Amino acid sequence: MRLDAFDYHLPKSLIAQTPLEDRASSRLMVVDRATGEFEHAFFRDLPSFLTLGDLLVVNRSRVMRARLFVRRSSGGRVELLVTRVLDDKRLVALANPMRRTRAGETLFGEEGSFACRVIARENDREVRVEITSSQNVYDVLDTYGHVPLPPYIARPDRETDRDRYQTVFAEEEGSVAAPTAGLHFTEDLLSRVRSRGIEVHSLVLHVGLGTFLPLDDEVVENNKLHTESFSVSGATLDSIALAKGAGRQVAAVGTTATRVLETVSRRGLLDGANAGVVDAPEPRRNGGRSRAEGPGAPREDFAGETDIFIYPGCEFGCVDKLITNFHLPQSSLLLLVCAFLGTEKTLACYEAAVRDKYRFYSYGDAMFIR
Repeated sequence: MRLDAFDYHLPKSLIAQTPLEDRASSRLMVVDRATGEFEHAFFRDLPSFLTLGDLLVVNRSRVMRARLFVRRSSGGRVELLVTRVLDDKRLVALANPMRRTRAGETLFGEEGSFACRVIARENDREVRVEITSSQNVYDVLDTYGHVPLPPYIARPDRETDRDRYQTVFAEEEGSVAAPTAGLHFTEDLLSRVRSRGIEVHSLVLHVGLGTFLPLDDEVVENNKLHTESFSVSGATLDSIALAKGAGRQVAAVGTTATRVLETVSRRGLLDGANAGVVDAPEPRRNGGRSRAEGPGAPREDFAGETDIFIYPGCEFGCVDKLITNFHLPQSSLLLLVCAFLGTEKTLACYEAAVRDKYRFYSYGDAMFIR
């Protein structure tokens, strides 16, 4: 498949630059997965489109204040976008400009607020950095870091973004971009979902390069995503397996939750689930554990990494319904939606969303595929 088959025209005026005052007032395109037919609603209407017995799965990863602005000894400015925290003193970051960032040089926060040293280049995009002043990595990020708004939001981050670029269920810090489908939920909306007899469970995928970097190769199948770390509790695995075994449906909130669910499905951790994604790379497992042995034994917590790449032609072993935002052309996120709904139907929905002036991308509106 060619990557340019997943393109569409989007006027810049439809790229949301700020969040709505009320999270749940975003528009919601509700799409029938079988036919591609859709109707227009608001996100606050979501509970009425879910079915008694559905199991809703959210990503509770929390966004780090991952953007740091530092200066070289010469005075030149460098932007560091932290992609991984290695320990209390060391991190890995995208450096801009990369070509002028040299191993061994010291970089300084504004007015000498902190100092760090470039240890080495990790690859052609990232550098490994050590904090050399008294603060640790988390102190530096919390005090001097900026909200890592994506580049299509053409403004500096604001104090309000520290709250609005987090989901209401964000707990475990580690993402460098928000799992944006979750941004539409409020505590009241979650309560109304639960009151309809719908279980709400959570997992963690820390959003990193695998989610937001563009695909490099024009041939879809030749692309490989960067690994991202995830975890899911044994209790959540048990609940999902029980639901699937009973014929109930799993609704994933976002592409990140979908990738975790399809990863654990492929690893055989969900009784009654199908084989999972075909023709996608095997997820790598770092110290994760599968379920306990023996009939009826509860599953254990599972933690690891995944580089699963879901594109048209792949099958889904766990997810039955998908809540997602509108994604960039030719992105891995759009390809996942096309795999779930079908490319022709997905692009038709996107064309309709453009005609009806939906708001796109991170702070934009949403789609529910049922």
